[in-house]
Amino acid sequence: MKAKKADRTGKRYGYARVSTADQNLDVQRTALERAGVVTVFEEKISGTKRDGRKELDRALKIIGPGDALVVTRLDRLGRSMRDLSNIAHEIEEVGAHLIVTEQSVDTSTSAGRAFFGMLATFAQFETDVRRERQNEGILKAKAEGRYKGRPPTVDRDAVAALLAEGVFKTEIAAQLGIARSTVYRLIEEIEAEAS
Repeated sequence: MKAKKADRTGKRYGYARVSTADQNLDVQRTALERAGVVTVFEEKISGTKRDGRKELDRALKIIGPGDALVVTRLDRLGRSMRDLSNIAHEIEEVGAHLIVTEQSVDTSTSAGRAFFGMLATFAQFETDVRRERQNEGILKAKAEGRYKGRPPTVDRDAVAALLAEGVFKTEIAAQLGIARSTVYRLIEEIEAEAS
């Protein structure tokens, strides 16, 4: 029993995340400070993937035995079941635990771990439903002729002009700062349109 009590006296580190640069972290920062965190790691990046989330990686490296990683909501930590499970496992491996303030999760308890599992499932479900709705909206817009996709970012005319000058495909890619596969795809489109 003493070991468990000692485990809960570690430091609390906060993690705050929003998906885009124009969103504000103030509400999360304030809530984390009220929860007694000593340091808040912040980033503005999508939570659908773990890749590129440098501040989360820093937070996970700094926590140790008895510490807690604190987030306001589980979706701030991640949106996929796999990422959330992996993060929870990393936290547990170092002897720390996770606290989710708005959803009353504390993985230092059995009930908290069970609730975390349920919330992770719901987070994955929410992501899947959002993706399905987005795809349905795109299909509907395409059927109505309103969806054209994103505007081209590569100058097709520049590719065609360099090709006409006899510039090799690899050199075209280098000169225009684009991938060779893009050059090949554009050349195929240009040739298909010409025939």
